[in-house]
Amino acid sequence: MNADNRIIVALDVSSLESAIALIDKLPDVSFWKVGLELFVSSGPGILSILKQREKRIFLDLKFHDIPNTVAGACRAAAKYNVDLLTIHSTCGKDALKAAQSALVEGAAAVDKRIPKLIAITLLTSLNSRQLAFDLKIPLELPEYALHMALLAKETGLAGAVCSPQEVEQLRMSCGDDFLLVCPGVRPKWADGGDQRRSMTPKAALKAGADYLVIGRPITASDDPAAAFARICEEIG
Repeated sequence: MNADNRIIVALDVSSLESAIALIDKLPDVSFWKVGLELFVSSGPGILSILKQREKRIFLDLKFHDIPNTVAGACRAAAKYNVDLLTIHSTCGKDALKAAQSALVEGAAAVDKRIPKLIAITLLTSLNSRQLAFDLKIPLELPEYALHMALLAKETGLAGAVCSPQEVEQLRMSCGDDFLLVCPGVRPKWADGGDQRRSMTPKAALKAGADYLVIGRPITASDDPAAAFARICEEIG
């Protein structure tokens, strides 16, 4: 893939109007992330707009619930015909299996292709200290992220979301066919924000990431198109 096809730009805005304005400013972006803020505030209309413009969609709603509920959510989400959909690995094996099966059923019912369901390993806003002291998880952070990714792989999911700092280990353990999507990616010239386990775009791809999710370094820039082009040039 070309460099620009490996960048998923985050539409982390609060209104449909703001989202459309941002899409208009970035005509060269082919892959967009729609997260909780925009989806909750504006509903699925943004997905139709992106489809009309022939864009790829990462619907990042991070489902986390009991097996029956996540299955129902995935079955319903299948009708949107998105490319990627997220669920937390911490739902557990039964919920992950139920979600994947329901996604297949939902896509078949509306004659759409099956979105790739990928699991959140650990939010990139969390660090080792928070994992140990706030969440009371006794594993080291890399070991925990790997366990969550392997749980997703064992239950038939297409891939996982991980920080770029864990992506090399996950690539080695999960294989080349397991999709790895990395948020927490920041060029050296951008502010780190609330990301705790970050890496530059070029380094993240070299470590084994398939896709990079980048938001504020592009979308909060005075010139979003120039920022996007600069990142594409840096990763070559």
